[in-house]
Amino acid sequence: MLYWALVFLVVAIIAGALGFGGIAGASAGLAKILFFIFLAFLVLSVLAALFRRA
Repeated sequence: MLYWALVFLVVAIIAGALGFGGIAGASAGLAKILFFIFLAFLVLSVLAALFRRA
């Protein structure tokens, strides 16, 4: 999931540099959403690992 967030971030940067504002905004928004979903899964995974050890 982090891979896709980074892909959309790169697409947003390239589209912004070339002047495609709509595509850049949409890609940046999607990258931000995917990044926060990745962070939520990371926190859940760490908590699950901690509870599994105890």
